[in-house]
Amino acid sequence: MKVIFPRVIFFISLVTLLLSPLSQASNHGVDRVEPPSWWVGMQHSQLQLMVYGKDIATLTPQVQVAGVRVVNTETTDNPNYLFITLEIGEAVKPGDLRVDLLDNKTVKAGFDFNLAAREPGSAQRQGFNNSDAIYLITPDRFANGNAGNDSLPQLKENADRKNKGGRHGGDLDGMIRQLDYIAAMGFTQIWPNPLLENDQPAYSYHGYAATDLYRIDERFGTNEDFRRFVQEARQRGLGVIKDIILNHIGSEHWWMKDLPAKDWLNEHDTYVETNHRRTTLQDPYAAPSDKNAFVNGWFSRGMPDLNQQHPLLATYLVQHSIWWTEYAGLSGIREDTYGYADEKFLTRWGKALMTEYPNFSIVGEEWSNNPLMIAQWQRGYTSANGHVSHVNSMMDFPLYEALRSGLLNEESWDKGWIELYEALANDHLYPDPYELVIFPENHDTSRLFSYLHEDKNLYRSAMIWLATMRGIPQFYYGGEILMTSPRERDDGAVRADMPGGWAGDRKNAFTGEGLSSAEKDMQSLVRKLFNWRKANPVIHIGKLMHFAPEQGTYVYFRYNDNKTVMVILNKNTENLRLETARFAGFVSKASEARNLLTGEVADIRKFVDLPARQSMILEW
Repeated sequence: MKVIFPRVIFFISLVTLLLSPLSQASNHGVDRVEPPSWWVGMQHSQLQLMVYGKDIATLTPQVQVAGVRVVNTETTDNPNYLFITLEIGEAVKPGDLRVDLLDNKTVKAGFDFNLAAREPGSAQRQGFNNSDAIYLITPDRFANGNAGNDSLPQLKENADRKNKGGRHGGDLDGMIRQLDYIAAMGFTQIWPNPLLENDQPAYSYHGYAATDLYRIDERFGTNEDFRRFVQEARQRGLGVIKDIILNHIGSEHWWMKDLPAKDWLNEHDTYVETNHRRTTLQDPYAAPSDKNAFVNGWFSRGMPDLNQQHPLLATYLVQHSIWWTEYAGLSGIREDTYGYADEKFLTRWGKALMTEYPNFSIVGEEWSNNPLMIAQWQRGYTSANGHVSHVNSMMDFPLYEALRSGLLNEESWDKGWIELYEALANDHLYPDPYELVIFPENHDTSRLFSYLHEDKNLYRSAMIWLATMRGIPQFYYGGEILMTSPRERDDGAVRADMPGGWAGDRKNAFTGEGLSSAEKDMQSLVRKLFNWRKANPVIHIGKLMHFAPEQGTYVYFRYNDNKTVMVILNKNTENLRLETARFAGFVSKASEARNLLTGEVADIRKFVDLPARQSMILEW
């Protein structure tokens, strides 16, 4: 779907706008207008404009376009901000409108604002679902397509590949160049870590401390580059999920030099760090002070906590998410630190997005191994405190924890595969467990291969599990070539550069040059698994039945009326003849089954021969 860029004219050229959103409204005392544009025909016909300029709060807005009217204006304790709410009627045509700002009847300032035409079908865009597989990228560490933007004089931190906590130069051009690789690996969605400007003095590469919410960091590219990335991805059958943070901003955000209001931030007078006690939101015995410290405390000194209870900020954040979805053509949003934001705001935010885009998808991050903490945020859950969620998906951290410990621990009555088996029993808590995002690692964890002491057989089993388990699989870049990290969390190391993403790299994951035989074998396995998964609805929506682990094996079936898939996860250090009598309800109907990974066909009605420490997928 081609997306038309909404033009915004502030007496400067369109090219200058795309390169320099900071100057988007710099005429007659208007320094900024956010959002920078909007569209006709939106469900949200009322639009709040945040206008920033010296002593602008005393002025009165006037619009002389048929069908557009000023509903109201609001001010705060800061005279440099004026909030204007416009009603955009159904009959309004796309184009530029002029907003004049008057003192009595004299025009003192003003700006031009563009209302663009929506792309046909935009409102009905399809989000991600359990037929998808997500490829997660840390943009600064994936591929450097334009070395000229690695360090820029107008931004504080320069590139330094020798510093694992510094910027390395990956960008949107590099990501675009590798879209064919990602698609060929069998993935259907891409989730990049945040790409917005992070003009922090150090440790700015990760993207979670935004300094401008409407501007792509120039070291990654431009807003137009991001939209081009989404378009290029779509042409290859890949959707793009944007990483959005509602809870906090960066300490160098332009607001911090002149806050829109004294209560724009939580704990703005004295620094209070969040206690991370997420259970306080549901705990009937939790002290109010603990709950307040969780929600209102700052994530860190470099990440001021936003006060979503402020009505003007709440509207700003809702519109921000809608703007990027419409502008770029997103297929979904991944919302960071989900439970840290105000609960009532989260309800409003999710409802607004799903009203505008009924088939859209949102996945929230709630880092807890307690399934009740995850379930409370999924759409359809009946919360004891009355919270209503409109978010269809959550990251399945409980299953992540169970997978890692189940793979690593020696088999016993309460350790090993049984941990994974029993974790799935919690699925009755979720409104829809098939919409949860499952994963073995991400940008905040150690690399799974390293966590498993570089055991290739255990890692292979994890890849088989990821490709066949219920839910939406998320894969972290580099896992396909056995990238490593310290076993304990080390962000700079786990987010290491993708080999081949930089000119002169001796090893190239994208072409295979310089890869070891083990790395090539794993890459081939991942490619085969996820291309197979993409073509098999039985894995997307088929039923799941699993059997209690025995003899060092864990067996489960994915099945529907047309097909059955048998997955055998196996830790045995010696060859095993696995009797199949207890699976008779499935295997008695199979005169023979094909081993997906070897192509061999065998009769499994009585037994399956398992080579030592080899897991397998059988289908019939």
